[in-house]
Amino acid sequence: MHPSEKPVGAPAPFESASSAACTPTDATRAKTQVVCAIPARFGSQRLPGKALRLIAGKPMIQHVAERVASATHVDRTVVLTDDERIVDAVKSFGCEVEMTPTDCASGTDRIAWAAKQWQLATNANGEPQELAVINVQGDEPMIDPALIGRVARHLLEHPDDEMVTVSTPFTQSMIKDGQAADPSNVKVVTDLEGRALYFSRSLIPNDRHQSGLAPHLHVGLYGYRLDLLARLASLEPSPLEQIESLEQLRALENGISIRVLNTDQAAFGVDTEDDLERAEAIFGASHR
Repeated sequence: MHPSEKPVGAPAPFESASSAACTPTDATRAKTQVVCAIPARFGSQRLPGKALRLIAGKPMIQHVAERVASATHVDRTVVLTDDERIVDAVKSFGCEVEMTPTDCASGTDRIAWAAKQWQLATNANGEPQELAVINVQGDEPMIDPALIGRVARHLLEHPDDEMVTVSTPFTQSMIKDGQAADPSNVKVVTDLEGRALYFSRSLIPNDRHQSGLAPHLHVGLYGYRLDLLARLASLEPSPLEQIESLEQLRALENGISIRVLNTDQAAFGVDTEDDLERAEAIFGASHR
């Protein structure tokens, strides 16, 4: 690893630089409200109760919410759940939280349901406003606030992009220790304009001629236009989505374009006890 390269997974600082040239105009912001939604379940097959599992003395969902709240260009942060235990925990550290129906099959369905209520409330107030929603996974306690701000700014500045996500190249050390081949790490390939061609749990592309091109890790951060979010939730699960168990493939299989932003700063999701121990070690090291 190059000495200047930040290890993937190390918590990023909350501070994020921004310039006036990159700041959306007041007129743009007046027409679009950016909401960061954090879907959180208590039930998890691999790590039961993971939203409330402690990392450095705080529930995982608190780490996520605090990092989201520090992102730029975000007007509102809300945790969405169907479990009263998570509601109580989130209220205890002062973040907004809403209950959603228990029959929401996925985080996207949960956000789509809530976003519809937000739009109805906004329209009822007599001030129609376009909504853009960022989906931040509730198991990403080391997500970089600057990355969230970048997705929010992209949604504000590029209204033609209905759906946005993020990727980062695997480092050589990650490839050597098997992270690129691990099916729990989703890979993405894009066209020359940065739009997703495919997402897979398999290692793609297959570098048959050893070109040295680094595969890209998909970072589970999404931005949507409200209309697109509602459309996605209304679509039936698609064949490739079911084969790979990757919700984003539903969009591609239905002809929906996904813009992929590249970054050299990424985090990892906490899905297992081993992930939890790794996160605890990283947070512990960062506070020494």
